[in-house]
Amino acid sequence: MKKGRGRKNNQDFRELLKKYLEIKGLDIVILLADGKEIELNKNRILIDNEIITFDKGNREHRIPLSSVKSVELYAA
Repeated sequence: MKKGRGRKNNQDFRELLKKYLEIKGLDIVILLADGKEIELNKNRILIDNEIITFDKGNREHRIPLSSVKSVELYAA
C-alpha cells in the first residue's frame, strides 16, 4: 500500500465538494458519521476543512469534513 494515498483522496474529495458547494442550483444533503442527515441551504461555503452554512435566522453552522460520511447531490 502506498503511503499518503489517503491524504490525496481526502484532498480530491475536498476540491470536488468545494466545486459542488459553489453551484447554487444543487441541493446537497450530507450524511454525518453519527447518522445525522443535514440538508445544506444555498448559502454555503467550504473554508479550510469545514462546511460553513447559514440558516434562515442567519445563524452560522460549521460542519467539519472529518465528520462527513457521504454526500448526496440533487439538481434543483
